[in-house]
Amino acid sequence: MLIELKIENFGIIDSLQLRCGPGLNVFTGETGAGKSLILGAVDAVLGARTGTGVVR
Repeated sequence: MLIELKIENFGIIDSLQLRCGPGLNVFTGETGAGKSLILGAVDAVLGARTGTGVVR
């Protein structure tokens, strides 16, 4: 279970800290808000390859 996520210097995100509650957590927002970028950061932590310009 993911309790907290902290992202720094990833894509357009300078610094972000998210705390997840129990049960289902949902990311919503307008196009370009960064939802996919958050999931990309989780993928990177789990070992997925990232583009050279994503991590600063």
